[in-house]
Amino acid sequence: MKLTKFLIVFNEFKSVIQQKNVVEQLLPIKPFDVNNNSLNNVDYIYEPGKMEIINVLLPKCLNSQLWTSLLDSYAAELGARMTAMDMATENAKELIRSLNLTYNKARQASITKEILEIVSGANALKES
Repeated sequence: MKLTKFLIVFNEFKSVIQQKNVVEQLLPIKPFDVNNNSLNNVDYIYEPGKMEIINVLLPKCLNSQLWTSLLDSYAAELGARMTAMDMATENAKELIRSLNLTYNKARQASITKEILEIVSGANALKES
């Protein structure tokens, strides 16, 4: 019988500007490494029984892992959106600054032209 692996791929939230793609194995559940060998030699009594405990805990464990991955992905998405909106705001501010500068230059050129026309007209009247 061939064992099948169940993997989940999601974006792990590191920070607002950094997300990490993660591949995590859901099933079969990896055993925990126990460094203390004396714990392995102890025979435990399980109540109500090993299979009953597994049947209750396994769905809760999988539910918890799926929920965590969904929350991480959602937080990563919101972080990416927040970063994109911040960049869009900065670009809009730069565009407004550039347009204000262009508008002010055009207005100043128009004022200078009118002043030159008035001075030229006054000089023409003075000469005649």
